[in-house]
Amino acid sequence: MSKPSASPLPTARAHDLRKRIEHANYHYFVLDDPQITDAEYDQLMRELQAMEAENPELATDDSPTRRVGARARGGFAQVRHALPMLSLANAFEQEGDDDRERYREVVEFERRIEQALGRANPVFSVEPKLDGLAISLRYENGVFVQGATRGDGETGEDVTVNLRTVRAIPLRLRGDDWPRVLEVRGEVIMLRKDFEAFNAYAREHGEKALANPRNGAAGSLRQLDPAITAKRKLSFFAYAVGVVEGATLPLTHSQTLKKLRDWGFPVSSEVNTAKGFDGLIAYFRRIGARRDSLPYDIDGVVYKLDDYAGQREMGFVARAPRWAIAHKFPAQEQSTTVEAIEIQIGRTGAVTPVARLAPVQVAGVTVTNATLHNADQVARLDVRVGDTVIVRRAGDVIPEVVRVIPDRRPPKTHPWKMPTHCPVCGSALVREEGEAAWRCSGGLVCAAQRKEALIHFASRRAMDIEGIGERFVDALVDFGYVHTPADLYTLTLDDFLEMKRRADERDGTTPETVKAGKIATKWAENLIEAIDASKKTTLARFLYALGIVHIGESTAKTLASWLGRLEWVQSMPAAILRELPDIGAEVAGSIEAFFKQKGNREVVDALLKAGVALSDEADLSPRLSQTLSLAVLLENAGINGIGRRNAELLTSHFPTVAKLHSGGAAHWITAGLSQNAAANLDEFFGGHHHLAALQEAEAAMHRLLEAVPKHAKVETLPLSGQTAVLTGTLSSMGREEAKEKLEALGAKVAGSVSKKTHFVVAGEAAGSKLDKAQELGVEVWDEAQLVALFKKYGA
Repeated sequence: MSKPSASPLPTARAHDLRKRIEHANYHYFVLDDPQITDAEYDQLMRELQAMEAENPELATDDSPTRRVGARARGGFAQVRHALPMLSLANAFEQEGDDDRERYREVVEFERRIEQALGRANPVFSVEPKLDGLAISLRYENGVFVQGATRGDGETGEDVTVNLRTVRAIPLRLRGDDWPRVLEVRGEVIMLRKDFEAFNAYAREHGEKALANPRNGAAGSLRQLDPAITAKRKLSFFAYAVGVVEGATLPLTHSQTLKKLRDWGFPVSSEVNTAKGFDGLIAYFRRIGARRDSLPYDIDGVVYKLDDYAGQREMGFVARAPRWAIAHKFPAQEQSTTVEAIEIQIGRTGAVTPVARLAPVQVAGVTVTNATLHNADQVARLDVRVGDTVIVRRAGDVIPEVVRVIPDRRPPKTHPWKMPTHCPVCGSALVREEGEAAWRCSGGLVCAAQRKEALIHFASRRAMDIEGIGERFVDALVDFGYVHTPADLYTLTLDDFLEMKRRADERDGTTPETVKAGKIATKWAENLIEAIDASKKTTLARFLYALGIVHIGESTAKTLASWLGRLEWVQSMPAAILRELPDIGAEVAGSIEAFFKQKGNREVVDALLKAGVALSDEADLSPRLSQTLSLAVLLENAGINGIGRRNAELLTSHFPTVAKLHSGGAAHWITAGLSQNAAANLDEFFGGHHHLAALQEAEAAMHRLLEAVPKHAKVETLPLSGQTAVLTGTLSSMGREEAKEKLEALGAKVAGSVSKKTHFVVAGEAAGSKLDKAQELGVEVWDEAQLVALFKKYGA
């Protein structure tokens, strides 16, 4: 067996530690691109501190143990702090059987103060250690004049213009008893909700997400354009004072914080006082237990001797106060390796990539899985199997991968690709144009979506099966009685009774009457009746009940009124569907994809076979003959340079897709098309699937036009083509009744106001929708106008 290699010489090791720490500082403070976790950084710093303590000759003036952090990059003027902004010594949990062993650094801290001041159980001001960016705010005669970052503790950056955008920072102090010059120190942070909102927006728009709230605060404050800072929601909490001229502050730190509150500064509501070691540890545990529920990230708590006289007597050592210490929690970020990347299917079919990780302790919890949010996020991070990654867990948020450490990537790794089919049901995974999320297209047959699909199917606005709520759906699915909505119509009374017995046994809620042999059946009989009653429904309700992505009640009614029969809806390609009112490319694609899935079609067939009858199926709308044409289909194909005019020009010379395709660029140009447009059309036809899709749409159009009733009169409804919005309370009718009457007159009733809204009906206590209508200049009706309209047309 070979001998283990000798430990590096202390001098060489100290030099290496300083280089690594300075490198980490540079990436963290200067580049805003952390390369190691907080836990790894703390470990390096503690090793260097211990080495310098044991070998004083190794200590150097430029050692990172002697300063707060690296000097910030240029772009802002430098500010020299009148009083240095010092760092705090850290205390960490150690191995041990009781509190005094585990928290022996806190024991030693408190003992030194007791001995130096000659008093037992001294009083401390205690507060959460906010995880943000330390800043200094200078006020002269009650007015904010300058703000600076801590920088290296001696010199910071002048970020006054950016700090003025933080609404939590008062520009003028309240009251009139403030000092002539007051320097307030505190932390600029990004609240968790603002961090999550920023990242959700960034991921949706293909922008870079923030690694954590601390980076969000630091990066926002150091934007050269204050307008960018203003768009990011930052918060501020004061925790200390620096220079004070022209007044005397209270004698204790805790009373000073109260005074700062009076002057208009936010101070954490978690600030308190504690006596002696037991009081400190009780506070540490109390805040630790509430850590996940706090609105902001913290990485520990801070203990400060409360009275200023005692602070002055204790003094400082190595540029850190003897009278204060930071008691750190376990780090919320750690590094680990990615063992696999899999996908999970949510209740609505949304696909979420998940990293399977080598187990790692993060904030006291073993983490083996972390979300990657969506395919775009995987691509942005370039996460690969085998990568070393930083994993974050904060609050109630599911652990997430926040960045990759490229230097640790093993050779021959490959970028991750989204699978093509659902791992649960085998249906195709689809991604709509412009959307970040992928979805499983097997809505009615996918087990991952089963419960959500059933709840929606039975809901009041869908099939209206009274009594089938979430609790019953859970039991029906969990015990295997129902796999698709069609199975609801095969359930018997015995099935329901057995299901409830099994659910009660599982949950330990079996009624005493049942134990005594008395079994109630009326509830089950009512369910059977409700299911049977739901068999007779309308086409619009049935389409809405199927739970097709993006298909709400309004779209379902449009499909029913224009296409008349389920068979037409099922067989229409997206190019035809998008020509119906208020159905765009995204919605049309979703309908086509749903009915192309074999499993979905089989469920629909099973529902009809089980007795579901559509009572209002009718003929195709005569309006189709005025809407559909080959020019319309060609215009909607999305070919650059082929708008309505060119589409009509081409189809006047080439009346079928086959003739258009065979014509070729030279004949298209002869017909009047520009060379660029002809080249784009030629490229379009070069993709075989484009030609096939256009021919399929042409064939469907001809089938429809041939089936439209001949000589049928095209009915023009009074509000056809108009969009209305209802807001407030109507006294003469409910909102739902008003909506149905407006739709019967041809209007589309939308849920929000836009420039496309034709009129807004404002009832009592109308809110923001009325304000929006007035802002956009949209016509506003009162209830009397609405009633008069309905009376005029007999609605």
